Amino acid sequence: MLAGCATPNILVPEPDVPIPEQWAQSNPAPLSTDIATYWELLGDPLIVSLVEQAIAQNRDLAQSAARLDQARASLRQARAGWLPSLSASGSVARDIGDLQRDGVQFNLGADASWEVDLFGQISNDVAAADAELAAAGYAQADLQRLIAGQVAISAINARALAEQLAIARDTLAFQNENLDIARWRNQAGLVSSLDVEQARTQRAQTAATIPQLESSLTATSNAISTLIAEPPGRVLDAFELPRTMGAQSAPMPVPSAPLLTGFDAPADVLRNRPDVRAAEASLFAATARIGIARAQLLPMVGLTGSIGTGPTQFSNLFDIITGGLVGSVGQLIFDGGRTQALVDSSEASARGALAAWEQTILIALEEVESAAVDQRTADQRVAIFAEAVDAANNSALLARSQYQAGLTDFQTLLVAENQLLSARNQSVAAEADRAAAFVRLTQALGGGWDVSALASPDRNTP
Repeated sequence: MLAGCATPNILVPEPDVPIPEQWAQSNPAPLSTDIATYWELLGDPLIVSLVEQAIAQNRDLAQSAARLDQARASLRQARAGWLPSLSASGSVARDIGDLQRDGVQFNLGADASWEVDLFGQISNDVAAADAELAAAGYAQADLQRLIAGQVAISAINARALAEQLAIARDTLAFQNENLDIARWRNQAGLVSSLDVEQARTQRAQTAATIPQLESSLTATSNAISTLIAEPPGRVLDAFELPRTMGAQSAPMPVPSAPLLTGFDAPADVLRNRPDVRAAEASLFAATARIGIARAQLLPMVGLTGSIGTGPTQFSNLFDIITGGLVGSVGQLIFDGGRTQALVDSSEASARGALAAWEQTILIALEEVESAAVDQRTADQRVAIFAEAVDAANNSALLARSQYQAGLTDFQTLLVAENQLLSARNQSVAAEADRAAAFVRLTQALGGGWDVSALASPDRNTP
């Protein structure tokens, strides 16, 4: 689809960006896992279905597909410049007046013209259109890569919000019991009303987080609905319905692969990034546009021809046939500097495309290095918070039993349960960060699109 045809004299400058031989924050071992559909490695059927629906139905991707069709049509238009143009004409006339000829007069004619691609204006136009088609294809692939990652991360965040909402509701149930216990002990004269007011405060603070979490879950789910091109509602039900029906919330997704402890060298990763390839193709197109502008300063050679019949009646229409063939040469002499300004503009555009390519390379290197660190630290935080949850849970159980037995004050129970709530929420956030780090890393490595589906422009094929 994106195989190109370019003139051999198009020289694209190399990026002035040093590409390191290995990564600073990770092991440069080659990837052993196919990451084109990395979301399947999360082990969450809902996330898999949402991402696949987004790829099939997202409206931004539909717009990108239309732009790709436009680029494909532009390439066909450019290639038509190599061929002659033909046109035909005909007329029917009837004279009136004193000197009129008898009957209806018929006339047929045909014209042809062909521009010789002597200085590469047409060839450069084809090369630029071909590179722009390649850039459009890579841009669509990059948009798919970004949307797949956006849907996956949004779904992970929705899972985390649903889990934190469940934690808040469970905690509220325990705090209702604590309030009942404090009221009973106050009525029995065992504690002051301070315990009751502290229990009420704690319960109200926890209850206030529930509407906020519900609002965040709704907003996140609705955003996913937009990405998969459907009205809000079904996605929210998919995340919230299991809990409302008394079932356990789905666990946080955990990648089945060992989070890519090693991956390809920087140069290989850059070749796997569609945004880098799109920027390179755009630079190639901008460079070809310079050749188009310069060719307008050089002579233009063309051939034109015509053939036709003289105005006569239909019965002897082809008795008189006239025609001619003309070769022409045109040379621009003066246009007030307009064409030279076009050349200067094309060169400036190419310099801008080169800077954009270099910037894309730097961003790609940055994203991989940062995502690699996020992956490693997120894994560590999950283990640490798992221990914190276990310790906080034991502490809360002990504090609750001791308070019921009158062995400790309510402040101790209050602190223990707040620590448990915080640890559980932080543990869920760490698990979500681990899954999101996996998505960001595979996305940074170029995952989310099929490399074999597109071919880079072949600059050596005329």
